[in-house]
Amino acid sequence: MFFTQFFKPAPHAERLPADRVDSEYRKLRLQVFLGIFIGYAGYYFVRKNFSLAMPYLIEQGFSKGELGVILSAVSIAYGLSKFLMGIVSDRCNPRYFLAAGLFLSGIINIIFGSFSFITTSIILMFVLQFLNGWVQGMGWPPCGRTMVHWFSISERGTKMSIWNVAHNVGGALMPSLVTLGLYFFANDWKSIFYFPGILSILVGIYVLITMRDTPQSCGLPSIEEHTGEYPSDEKVKDRERELSVKEILFKYVLNNKFLWYIAIANVFVYFVRYGVVDWAPTYLVEEKSFTHSSSRTAYALYEWAGIPGTLLCGWMSDKLFKGRRAPAGILFMVGVFIAVLVYWLNPPGNPMVDSIALVAIGFLIYGPVMLIGLHALDLAPKKAAGTAAGLTGFFGYLGGATFASAAMGFIVDAFGWDGGFILLLVSCVFAMFFLALTLKTGSAKPKQA
Repeated sequence: MFFTQFFKPAPHAERLPADRVDSEYRKLRLQVFLGIFIGYAGYYFVRKNFSLAMPYLIEQGFSKGELGVILSAVSIAYGLSKFLMGIVSDRCNPRYFLAAGLFLSGIINIIFGSFSFITTSIILMFVLQFLNGWVQGMGWPPCGRTMVHWFSISERGTKMSIWNVAHNVGGALMPSLVTLGLYFFANDWKSIFYFPGILSILVGIYVLITMRDTPQSCGLPSIEEHTGEYPSDEKVKDRERELSVKEILFKYVLNNKFLWYIAIANVFVYFVRYGVVDWAPTYLVEEKSFTHSSSRTAYALYEWAGIPGTLLCGWMSDKLFKGRRAPAGILFMVGVFIAVLVYWLNPPGNPMVDSIALVAIGFLIYGPVMLIGLHALDLAPKKAAGTAAGLTGFFGYLGGATFASAAMGFIVDAFGWDGGFILLLVSCVFAMFFLALTLKTGSAKPKQA
């Protein structure tokens, strides 16, 4: 009862005077956008720390297969949680929902790094990483809900691409935070967990201060009324009515074949994304003679490179392809295929080529990652946005990211890195195929007079 009362959507407030609507909309849109941007970046401070800890754990005697299983705990839990939390978030206030996940993930990471006996036990590490992955699922759905309530379809590709940069900012800052933590805490490698955990809690406080629920809860008209722009496929006559869980699942999400196509495509996109980034520190140290420090730098460059790539991909989908998401996604996946090939076949002793290839993958892969989430929002009514995004995330993490974490470790142990890279290239091809099945979807229409 407390849960539903605390997280329930904010009620509509009395409408503001007409002469205040435009200025208030501008102010709150920026404020809310910064809330979900900085908030979601904070989730990445405490999501993939384990990847940077793996070289240290290998030195302690753990195998890649064992560490891959532990790493998969985050992906398994996150995939399940993102879908289930998506359903819950469609009926919750994103302000409190987003902040709660940051608080819980921060606490779990502090516990993980504070007790030495935890990092000697595969079972304990798996359990805590699973719990961390579960609360991480509280991040994306409330951001998606916020996006569809505050931004119109014609601008959503660009705005979503800017917001999606939060993935990269958080992911790229995390190695720097790790280095800072190692400096502050006398090279205690377990600070990889507890230092970012403290910062995650601080970001959660910022989210509580800046976030708001819907425009109507602030005395403003809906975004459709404000802009005069409505979805081209108006499946819900009353767009502002809160939908039941049954309606969301069985009327608007699970029976949408295009949502299933992009969900399956997401499996392969996420396998490439995490197959590269999760294993980059280990691959570069073992195969390309990078140091721990230089591998962290390469990891950060991968994330920073995603920023311009994501922005370009979002702009292309809005302006060049007129709101159609699949063409830009396919184009970028072709580039990913080429960059992965170079990253694999470049012989040791050419660190510049390795770094450029890794940067190219980062530049290109985050565009399709962003577009699939955005496409899910486009394909469902806005009151079902969290669930639609959760479905694609469920497939991406439970299928692609989990396989990239666990299976990649065992495959590399059994067949070497060549086996892993062949799987990455095959995944690129399948991602393009399933994206191609949605080529004709997208776009918006102006309000009819």
